[in-house]
Amino acid sequence: MAVNLRDVARHAGVSVPTASRVLSGSDYPVAEHLRVKVLAAADELDYVPNAQAQGLLSGNPGTVGVLVGTVDDPYFSEIVNGVQDVATERHLLVTICNTDRDVDRELDYFRLLQAHRTGIVVIAGSGLLDARYAEGMTARVRSFEGSGGRVVAIGHPLIDVDRVLVDNVGGARQLGRHLVDLGHRDIGVLVGVAEVSSTVERLDGLRAPVEGAGGRLHLRHGGPTRDEGYQGAGELLEAHPEITALVGTADQMAIGAVSWLRDHGRRVPEEVAVAGFNDIAVSRDFDLTSVRLPLRTMGAMALEVALSPAPDEPVVRELGAELVVRGTTVPRTATET
Repeated sequence: MAVNLRDVARHAGVSVPTASRVLSGSDYPVAEHLRVKVLAAADELDYVPNAQAQGLLSGNPGTVGVLVGTVDDPYFSEIVNGVQDVATERHLLVTICNTDRDVDRELDYFRLLQAHRTGIVVIAGSGLLDARYAEGMTARVRSFEGSGGRVVAIGHPLIDVDRVLVDNVGGARQLGRHLVDLGHRDIGVLVGVAEVSSTVERLDGLRAPVEGAGGRLHLRHGGPTRDEGYQGAGELLEAHPEITALVGTADQMAIGAVSWLRDHGRRVPEEVAVAGFNDIAVSRDFDLTSVRLPLRTMGAMALEVALSPAPDEPVVRELGAELVVRGTTVPRTATET
């Protein structure tokens, strides 16, 4: 038979209201010696509180919802790992919602999280550059916050909300300067989801140093996957044989490009240099030059912000990006002599 709150109170020798105040996390003052007795009794009896019932009272049953683009993308999975690091430490339950970057699905999941009295929602990934998304998400956030919830976005969510930002533009400029310094002027870019603000930022950061040196970016749009990178590399080089470097706006696209080049007898980096973004774990195995983002830290920081007291103005935390140079980019002059 399941242990209930009355059993805990009887075992601790306190009233039911006192046991409830201790175990629900209430701010109501309870003498320390009574608090210790209640916690000891709950532990001895293996009492498990009803989170749903607590949620109806407090609106924060210790649950976190994370809206991600797709869980098989290493970018999102590493962010989720960061969220989970903090959640595990704080004994919070995490629900992952895979939206596939679909506006209606993301808003529907958000509504479901609110209906289940989720206390915190983390919007993982940059906002879609879509008026309907911005309008719908603004309404959803306001409703959620009005019911006592807390929302934190990772990236620019196009709404006024607490957020964790990363310097995509600065990281892309580092990569652009690196390629220009190596002598590359015609650079093919395998572009992920074009309507995502992080993609736009990365293109802007690349474009400034490349075009500033008289170079050109040749774009090919597709999903942020290895297979799209593989196919896109072939299409770009067929359409623009003058290309000497390929950049994926996500590492998995760049890895697909490396595979295509090797399958077709093109030497990397002697004939075509390759680079990516995010510096996912497998990039080291491919010796891939990449712009490293602190993905796990981004997820952890987002939940830490959500768990902190809510200020009058939105909280903004900013993190940097770092270019990690590996074997897929080398000076062209070293290979041409």
